[in-house]
Amino acid sequence: MTTPFPTTDAQGNLVRPTSQSFDSGSYPVKTYKSQNGAEARILYGSLRTNMKLSLSYANITDANAELFLDHYDEMKGTFTVFGVNKIVRAGWKGSRDALGASAAGNAYRYESAPQVVQVRPGISTVTVNLIGVIDVIDEST
Repeated sequence: MTTPFPTTDAQGNLVRPTSQSFDSGSYPVKTYKSQNGAEARILYGSLRTNMKLSLSYANITDANAELFLDHYDEMKGTFTVFGVNKIVRAGWKGSRDALGASAAGNAYRYESAPQVVQVRPGISTVTVNLIGVIDVIDEST
C-alpha cells in the first residue's frame, strides 16, 4: 500500500501549501531535421508527461516538516509513484483536471528530496518538488 502524500498532521489538522508552481509538461515528440532544413516530428505518445509541481510550506512546525521527510523515505526517494490529494491544490479555482497528473494518465514521484530551511527553532519552511510520470496507481491495495 502506498502511503498518501502528507495532507494532515498527527492531530488531523490540514497541512496546506502556502504556494505552488506548476509546469504542465509536454507530449513526447522527437524532431528530425533534414539537410535542406525540412523538419519532421513524430509524436511518441498521447499522454502529457514531465509535469512539475513545486509546493512550498512556509513556517510549519518541525513535526509537520518531518511528515514530508518521512514520506520521501517511505517512497524510497524518487522511486515510488503516488497520487496527490486535492487539498494540495487548494486555492486553485480552475478545473481540477488542469493541475492533476492523473487526468493525463500520470502519477507523481519526487523529483528531488524535500528541502527544509529552519526559520527559527521549531519552525521550518519545506519545499517539495514533484514530477509527473506515466504510471498506473492501484488504489485498491
